[in-house]
Amino acid sequence: MATTYLAGLALGLALIVPIGAQNVFVVGQGLAVGWPRACWAVAAAGCCDTLLILAGAAGASGLLNGFPALRGVLLLGGAAFLTYLGLQAWRSGATTLSLEAGDVLSARTVIRRTVAVSLLNPHAILDTVGVIGAAVAAQPEASRTVFAGGTVSASWLWFLLLAAGAAATRRFLTPRKALWFERISGTIMLFFAALLLYEFITFVTA
Repeated sequence: MATTYLAGLALGLALIVPIGAQNVFVVGQGLAVGWPRACWAVAAAGCCDTLLILAGAAGASGLLNGFPALRGVLLLGGAAFLTYLGLQAWRSGATTLSLEAGDVLSARTVIRRTVAVSLLNPHAILDTVGVIGAAVAAQPEASRTVFAGGTVSASWLWFLLLAAGAAATRRFLTPRKALWFERISGTIMLFFAALLLYEFITFVTA
């Protein structure tokens, strides 16, 4: 069983560790609100991934495969949402990540933003539902729960490390550095939006 758990953990980390919009957003929340308030972002992102993994194991991955057009909808919607986030980051000032602004962010706001970037990101959905969920469903019934526990643990552990690391560096964050981070995160969001749009165009013209 230990081997099964570690296999699930490894698969989860392999898919979640590479930089992506969700990871960038969790880091931003850790910088914006500090610790322990960043735990709200960790909890929201972890719960979203857990929900998607369980949905995939329950058969949602088959739904994605059975309705190819759904992939196009996810790609286009994700591109639009990430474009919105990226432009918002570029248009705003350093106040979003400044210490003063972080002090007034409510837990509800942190959760709402994290859930949005988690559930409106097609790569997160396709990875967790389509890949991890399918891998869980493919396990022997006796080891399925343990394998799923490993994949779910990977998400929670990684988000916790990201938020804690970002919160630990928050005291070194000057308004100028906050502005640069926001510009960089906005650029990353726009990059992923362009990538999703390219995938959408490739999908509809294939």
